[in-house]
Amino acid sequence: MDKKQVYGLVLIGLIFSVFTILKQPSVADKEKAKKEAEKTEQIKVNSIKEASIKIEKERILASKTKQSTTGTQTAILPVKSNPKAPLVGDGELIRLENEKLILDFSTKGGKVAAVYLKEFESYKHFADKKDKKVPLNLFQDGDAVNELVFPISGKKLKTGDLAFTAKKLSDHSISFTLTPNDGQTIEYVYTLKKDAYDLDYVINLDGFEGKVAAQNVQLNWKSSLRKTERLLKLQKHVSTVCFMNNKEEADYLSEMSDDNQLAEHKIDWVAFKQSYFSSILKAENGFAKNGTKFKITNFKAGNKKFFTHIKDYSASMNLNISNIGKASVKLNWFFGPNDYHILKSYDNGYDDILNFGWGMFRWINLYFFYPIFSFFTNTGTGIGVAILLLTLVLKLILMPIQWKQFVSSAKMRILKPEIDELNAKFPNKEDAMKKQVEMMSLYRESGASPLAGCIPALIQMPILITVYKFFPAAFELRQKPFLWAEDLSSYDSIWDFGFTIPIYGDHMSLFTLLFCGATLAFTYLNSGNVQQPTQPGMPNMKVMMYVMPFMMIFMFNDYSSGLSYYYFISTFISILLMVVIKQFFVDEEKLKTKMAARKLEKSTVVKKKSKFQERLEQMQKLQQEQKNLKKK
Repeated sequence: MDKKQVYGLVLIGLIFSVFTILKQPSVADKEKAKKEAEKTEQIKVNSIKEASIKIEKERILASKTKQSTTGTQTAILPVKSNPKAPLVGDGELIRLENEKLILDFSTKGGKVAAVYLKEFESYKHFADKKDKKVPLNLFQDGDAVNELVFPISGKKLKTGDLAFTAKKLSDHSISFTLTPNDGQTIEYVYTLKKDAYDLDYVINLDGFEGKVAAQNVQLNWKSSLRKTERLLKLQKHVSTVCFMNNKEEADYLSEMSDDNQLAEHKIDWVAFKQSYFSSILKAENGFAKNGTKFKITNFKAGNKKFFTHIKDYSASMNLNISNIGKASVKLNWFFGPNDYHILKSYDNGYDDILNFGWGMFRWINLYFFYPIFSFFTNTGTGIGVAILLLTLVLKLILMPIQWKQFVSSAKMRILKPEIDELNAKFPNKEDAMKKQVEMMSLYRESGASPLAGCIPALIQMPILITVYKFFPAAFELRQKPFLWAEDLSSYDSIWDFGFTIPIYGDHMSLFTLLFCGATLAFTYLNSGNVQQPTQPGMPNMKVMMYVMPFMMIFMFNDYSSGLSYYYFISTFISILLMVVIKQFFVDEEKLKTKMAARKLEKSTVVKKKSKFQERLEQMQKLQQEQKNLKKK
């Protein structure tokens, strides 16, 4: 690597660092945003106290217990209704619950106002390590709306701002009724299933015949899902709107930027997905294509939701009504974890929202990695040990490939003195073709090939990419501790700085350091096999190989500690295998003798030149003729 390349890399690094620093919100902006958020929350808390007289008295939830993996009893704290927006008229919150969910419904718009998942906690409450579990809150009143929108009598009717009359049908069912005009009725019926994550939602319309066009009735569903994990930045990077069309093709909006899209086909279901939980709305007869659209919006710095919410999700769906006179639309709402087995059990293709990669990588994850990993976890094995066992299985499968790669590396190491001699013999650029012919002859006679070491490495690349997608998407890692990592789905930190280092972060991940250290050791042990570039201007591969482990310290510091842990033990086992193969299975002296004998045998046999060698010699001859013509 020459000076110009070094200067270029340093300059690129400086530009990247300065750009990152400039793009970050200033300390003043962050403090201002935090103060505004705190002020808003305080105003809301005060409004709750003032409105508490009008709100239905809370039914105290009976403390329920759940066996944890250690066998201890964990009580579930009762959740209080928490209205975050002014209610119209005599508006109130009414609650339904089962073994999995706590749902608050608001008479303002007859909407699902808040959702709590009893079996799970947000990272904030998990980190508090209290004896009583606080149910995870997907969204609160004021964060979401589900409303009908359609034109009638020259105006647009939006039910989200209107007061419904509520009637509790049973402990698990409730209906909301609205009468916009005489003889016209809109009814919502919600029925919560027993011990399930889904809710039946029926919309009944009566008396609108001749006044409303059936194809114009839209259902608007909007939500701002709340932060539930440790690092909000990573939650935002994997959260979006997903949808399935009637051709069983899943699609989704951008995860990284604001995005919107019109439906190109009839839609079966729509999902508001975040990292480990989702809200999915499915229509029995699907949503019609015309008028159906989706949108995802990121919160900008300074927005009061910037530190507390993930993104703004929005879907406007055509209810596909055929008869408006007495219409009934049946829907189903899922509020639950992005657990593959749970999503798969609904048999609606919900599992397609899981980001296990695309094409071949997804197939490897679903039909190879996940079954093996599930087998180990279902036997009661701890998550950390399950990852170790999964790694051992993969290494055993890939051992023949690594064996071939090591033997090829050993051969190239034995040939290195002769290769160096050829480089010295043909130092000039115009002799490159002659040197290539000599190199090919040397490889052929000795039975070595520079590609023999590359091909096994290429075969292993899909595994590396597949694992990169598998661990961040595996729900089983969420809030599972191992060694010093309290949550394998998030980063592990052995040192919180109290300030942010540009590009690196505000903490130090030990699993990332171990992984990068093991990679550096593996690079050092293999550095003797790397050939130096012979062409001017080509980068020094040895330098690049040593730079990569240090770059990964910055790249993986915020990533799932489960992923860094896997990469660490995988690299460590590779080092052990390399040492074992070298010490006990591959004798380089015997290999050297065998190669010498093969070379001698090949040199005494008059062998027809290969087509590739003939082409090289022809190119060399043509190059020499052109050179001679230039001299004339």
